[in-house]
Amino acid sequence: MPVISVPHEFNEEDLYVDLRPMLGQPLFLKCEGFNFAGSIKLKAATEMVESAERRGTLTRDSILVESSSGNLGVALSMIAASKGYRFVCVTDSRCNLATRLMMEALGSKVHVVSEGTVDGGLLGARLAFVRDLCAADPHCVWLSQYTNADNWKAHYYRTAPAIARRFPHLDVLFIGVGTTGTLMGCARWFRKWHRPVRIVAVDSVGSAVFGDPPGRRMIPGLGMSVRPPLLDEAYVDEAVRVEEADTIRTCRGLAMRGFVFGGSTGTVVSGAKDWLDRHDTRGLTPVAIAPDMGERYLDTIYQSNWVQGLYGEDVLLPEPPPEGGGRAGRTGASKGMVF
Repeated sequence: MPVISVPHEFNEEDLYVDLRPMLGQPLFLKCEGFNFAGSIKLKAATEMVESAERRGTLTRDSILVESSSGNLGVALSMIAASKGYRFVCVTDSRCNLATRLMMEALGSKVHVVSEGTVDGGLLGARLAFVRDLCAADPHCVWLSQYTNADNWKAHYYRTAPAIARRFPHLDVLFIGVGTTGTLMGCARWFRKWHRPVRIVAVDSVGSAVFGDPPGRRMIPGLGMSVRPPLLDEAYVDEAVRVEEADTIRTCRGLAMRGFVFGGSTGTVVSGAKDWLDRHDTRGLTPVAIAPDMGERYLDTIYQSNWVQGLYGEDVLLPEPPPEGGGRAGRTGASKGMVF
């Protein structure tokens, strides 16, 4: 076991769950939630902070400022506490209560935006508030996960090579999209690998990442209300969209087998299952990335009253086996899962 002195030095990189017994399809799930920040965002946060320190942008007098739906905010809160920085996280009303409390426990200030802008929604309001903070105080340093190349470089240097070491015959990689840092880092790395890997992006219905009109999204983590500046679609082979109701069914189905994952993971697994159901999987080696665990979703996805109030009682009922496959290609939509 490693001995560490700062929390961001530890991250379990090589834990996978074989989902074949649960899905009836081959799928290895890379678990990224086993670190002190509880999510894959620790990698991006560490890379962005340390790069800013090397450039001299971030100094002891700096105040870190970032917009986050939750997981990056926790990761930056942890790093800021460890390094002695002040940190202000600008989030919105969809952020889980447990996530906000975690950031505050780590000493961060959390500002919650409750009303969106006309053209940018809640994300637009969050970004406007961040810009106002930076304009008002020259000590504020905005890392800007949405435009910062160090976001995707973290996964180019760490996540993709780790997958390749464990699965040298990888065929398909399923990656959830938000800022698209994980997607772009892994896709760029595997584009240069010695064998082709199909990159399937998994998005939430209501997200505008791939040009769809923005709609209601209540589960934080994946999706954006605008096109991410980091996205280069030339590296993406397919995109699958997942309804939030199917995300919830998947999360709760996995929990019934003893695996409590977060909403982002439920979306990725649901989208991967839909894709695998529509393709010949004989001899296929597919991997999906699970961004976080589920403890911070206990009062939302795993709380029946919350689910019923937003999605109706049918979401809590077991689904019958589907009679046919879903729609194929870049406009594919997940049909949920059966456990």
